[in-house]
Amino acid sequence: MEEFYAAIAEALRAGERIALATVVQVEGSTPRNAGAQMIVWDTGRTLGTVGGGTVEACVIRDSLDALREGGPVLKEYSLEGGQPGALGVCGGHAQVFIQPLLPPETVLIFGAGHVAQHLARAAAAAGLGVLVVDDRPEFLTSERFPGARTQLVSFSDVRTSLCLDRRTHAVIVTRSHAHDEEVLEQLIDQPLAYLGVMGSRTKVRLMFQRLRQAGYSEEQLAHVHAPIGLDIGAETPAEIAVSIVAEILQHRNGGTGLPLSQRARAARGEEG
Repeated sequence: MEEFYAAIAEALRAGERIALATVVQVEGSTPRNAGAQMIVWDTGRTLGTVGGGTVEACVIRDSLDALREGGPVLKEYSLEGGQPGALGVCGGHAQVFIQPLLPPETVLIFGAGHVAQHLARAAAAAGLGVLVVDDRPEFLTSERFPGARTQLVSFSDVRTSLCLDRRTHAVIVTRSHAHDEEVLEQLIDQPLAYLGVMGSRTKVRLMFQRLRQAGYSEEQLAHVHAPIGLDIGAETPAEIAVSIVAEILQHRNGGTGLPLSQRARAARGEEG
């Protein structure tokens, strides 16, 4: 049992998506008793068992569905032979609670330069997971990014190398405009929680012109936060990192970005 729960902890530390399936109630004859558990990875890999055979195959299927939906589900499985939908002939029923166990929402940072270093620390302080990717192994060190996950990835191979989903906040801060645009083209149609690119207004305008010429729609471009970050007058890498994390949180939480004092004055009917 210690090994089982250690596997859960290790999977979450590694940023893996898993579901915990637990038999919570049984009636009649069933393969396993209440309390039996199984871990299901989003790859289909499993650890533990809730009974084997057809029932377990259905639990794996429903666990993968729960991982895609992101919410828990209580499922009932009939083993009464001859009954419609029966999964066996043991004669009982089993209820299985399936709980997706997901890592924290991830800030996926493309580029491992100075801004990325400060951004990784600021995002972690806000309770977000951090994954830094770059094509230079010498930049992806634990000394530069303590506590963050790192991955060596070619910027031309982003879509096939990384997990991109609605819990991912992608920030593009590579060392060159060419790499920024190369990564953006691979992400612009992905189901991300947030997508932002660092750059001046001129850089962003030219980048968007090229994307329009390549056939990307105004709707797709509207989802890109560029220039990135909230306007706090940021200049240094640390200040830019704070402005980026602030915008990610504002976007996620539905905030206005206005000073709270201004909102309070408006609520009191005061001017200015």
